[in-house]
Amino acid sequence: MSLFGDGLDAAVQKAFTRPAPKSAGAQMRYLVKQLKSTKAVAQMLRVSQRTVERYVKDQIKKPRPELAARLEREVKKRWQPQIRAKARQKAATTGGIVIDTRARMGYTAPIGSTDEDRVRHLTVALPPQYAARLFEAQEAGATDQQLQQIVAEGLKEVYFQDGGRRAGSLEEVRFTDVQHLEFDL
Repeated sequence: MSLFGDGLDAAVQKAFTRPAPKSAGAQMRYLVKQLKSTKAVAQMLRVSQRTVERYVKDQIKKPRPELAARLEREVKKRWQPQIRAKARQKAATTGGIVIDTRARMGYTAPIGSTDEDRVRHLTVALPPQYAARLFEAQEAGATDQQLQQIVAEGLKEVYFQDGGRRAGSLEEVRFTDVQHLEFDL
């Protein structure tokens, strides 16, 4: 499970204009329509082609929990691609992204300042360039650690340095032990 990647996906999914299919049969039919064959869907979901065909015909209605999770994840990944692209584009160019987090944060600064790590609960609006960097990194297959580093840089600029108005000598922000993380576009 990817905390940062899943959080970004959930934020984009809030922009959907219609709900994704809920029943297993409707989800299978949607995937078959998208991938153009039952064989491709079967390979993607790691089930037999016959199983996919039975879901499509509503002969099977209740998937195993692990199959249900894979099915829902694959449908949401492909659902409303234009809406998803518009939401990402808006966040990356004009809107920015809001992060709500509870995590241990500290910083590296010159001697004499109180740079102790402590748990903070922050809700911060990051500017569009950080939203763009997050989405580009996610598209490129970045790890959670890399996404976390981008968020830490954004928090350094917006929260700790207040856009350059304070803490100019701040070197690095430590953003660890994430207890809660939520993004909003």
